[in-house]
Amino acid sequence: MPRNRMQPLRLICAPAFVAAALAAAAPPAPAQTNIDKLKQFKVATTDLNIPQVAQTGRNADAIRQNLKSIKLPPGFTIDLFAVVPDARHMAVAPSTNMLFVGTRKTSVWAVTDRNSDGVADEVKSFAPSLKFHNPNGVCWTKDGFLIVAEHNRVLNFPAAEFFYEGPDVAVIEVVGQGKLVPPEEESFNHGARTCRIGPDGQLYVTLGQPFNVPARDKLDLYRQWGIGGIVRMNAFDGSKREVFATGVRNSVGMDFNPQDGSLWFTDNQTDGMGDDIPAGEINRATRAGQFFGYPWRQGRTRITEFGYDKDPLPPNITDPQVYTEAHAADLGMAFYTGKAFPEKYRGGFFSAQHGSWNRTKPIGARVLFTSLKPDGSADKTEVFAEGWLDANGIYRGRPVDVAVMKDGSLLVSDDFAGAIYRISYQAP
Repeated sequence: MPRNRMQPLRLICAPAFVAAALAAAAPPAPAQTNIDKLKQFKVATTDLNIPQVAQTGRNADAIRQNLKSIKLPPGFTIDLFAVVPDARHMAVAPSTNMLFVGTRKTSVWAVTDRNSDGVADEVKSFAPSLKFHNPNGVCWTKDGFLIVAEHNRVLNFPAAEFFYEGPDVAVIEVVGQGKLVPPEEESFNHGARTCRIGPDGQLYVTLGQPFNVPARDKLDLYRQWGIGGIVRMNAFDGSKREVFATGVRNSVGMDFNPQDGSLWFTDNQTDGMGDDIPAGEINRATRAGQFFGYPWRQGRTRITEFGYDKDPLPPNITDPQVYTEAHAADLGMAFYTGKAFPEKYRGGFFSAQHGSWNRTKPIGARVLFTSLKPDGSADKTEVFAEGWLDANGIYRGRPVDVAVMKDGSLLVSDDFAGAIYRISYQAP
C-alpha cells in the first residue's frame, strides 16, 4: 500500500491494531520477559537515559587519518560519518536523517544526523531493554517498520525512527526465538542474517549454512528449512514462509534491482581449497525456486569435501552473474538509486568486500561497482574504493555493507574500525 509518513505514528497509537499483529507470537518464556512487556506497551526498564558513543577524540581522529589512504575515482571524497562500534549492515530511515545499524554482538545502533550536515551527531543503542543476539540484518518495510534479523529470531519495530529515543519501543515478534532455524543447527559460524523487503511486500532473509561444507546427511534438512539459501515470509507474523533460493553457501548481502525486481545476492566461498579457488559469487535470482549449485560447485570449482566432485552436476544450476577474487569475502550490496553520482553509476550496484583471512596474500577490504547491461544482467565489475588493506598486508578497516543516502551519497560500514564512512561526489 502507498506509504504515508504519518502512518507509523497512527499505528503506534493504536494498540488494538498492533495487538492483532502480535496474536501469532510465540508463548511467553522466561527469557522473553522484556519482549513480552514491550509487546503489551509496558515499561521494561526505568532508565530513560541511553549512553551515547563518543564522536570526537583520539579514535575519531585516527579513523579520519586512515581515510587519507583510500583511493577513489576523480571527484569522489570519503569522510567519517559516524563512530559506530562493530558496525555491520545498515538500514537508512525512510523519513529522517538517521539509520539503524546491525552488529554481530548484542546491539543495534540508532545513528542520527540531527542538523543535516552529512555527519552523525548521535549514536546510541536501539531498544536496549531487549537482549539481541547477533542482530546483523536490518531493513525497512514499505510503510516504515524496522525489521531486525537475528541469528535465530526476527523482530519488527513499528515507527522505529520516530520512537527510538527511549529504551522501550513497540515490537512485533515475526519469528520467535529458535524458530528461524532448528536450534540444534545454530552455530557461531555463518549466523549473520541479512534481510530485504521484496517488490511483493514479503520479507526475504538469507540463511548461511553453518559448516565450511555441509555433510550429505544435512542436505535434506537444510533444503527443507532454506539453510544455505534464502527464505521469504510475511513481514509481520512470519506466515506463508517458503524457501526462495537454494544452493547457496553463505550469503551476507542482497538487494532487489528496482528496475526489474530481480534479487541479487553475494555468496562467500569455501575455505581451505587454496588462495585462488573457489571464485566469489554475486548471483541474480529472477524467480522463486532457483538452485545456485552449492555444495556441488562454487564459482567454477567442484567441491571435493565429502566427494561432491564425484557426483554428476545437478541439473538447472543458475550460474553467477559476477565472479570475484577468491576469499575476498563479498558481503553487503546495494543498487545505486541516487542522482548525485555520475551517470555511469546509476542503475548499477555497489558491493563491499570484507577481506580475506585464509589466504597467504590478503586481498579485499574494498568496495566494488558493477554496471548492468540493457537486459538487466551484469556487465563490468571494477574497484571503486580501496586502501583499507595497506601495502604491508595490514587491515586499517574492513568494509561490510553499503547503503545509499537520500542525498545520493554512499555509506560504507566497517566493523573492524567501528565506523561508517560517507562517500560523496563533486564534479572536478
